[in-house]
Amino acid sequence: MATTPLGVRPQLGVGWPFPVRPKNGTVPFVKYEDNVEQAIGIILETAAGERVMLPTFGAGLRNYVFSSNSPLTRSQIENGVRRALSTWEPRIAVERVTATSSPDTPNLILIDIDYVVKRTNTVYNRVYPFYLTQAGG
Repeated sequence: MATTPLGVRPQLGVGWPFPVRPKNGTVPFVKYEDNVEQAIGIILETAAGERVMLPTFGAGLRNYVFSSNSPLTRSQIENGVRRALSTWEPRIAVERVTATSSPDTPNLILIDIDYVVKRTNTVYNRVYPFYLTQAGG
């Protein structure tokens, strides 16, 4: 069995950052947990049908841009995010997804995602801000 140096986790992946931004004539790579974090961001920001070869890829959050900030909308967002992450990011286990209204900004929904990176059994939390064009429900 091959061994890897302590701290190297190739099973979590290494790739180009998103968006790709060259620095000093080279493209830096993102590694491991940072790679997983960026993959989650890509899933959240991708609309269904946007990727031609994977038409069901993405969380489809843009479908809710013109929705009101109601309990129904927040519940649908929670279910869509949970389903998309569970389907498209196999390196994590989604523990909890909660969409809440921001008390200061009525058209802002804060999507709170708790997940575990399976290979390292490390717990992470990400809060994704999502803006609606309407405030009330």
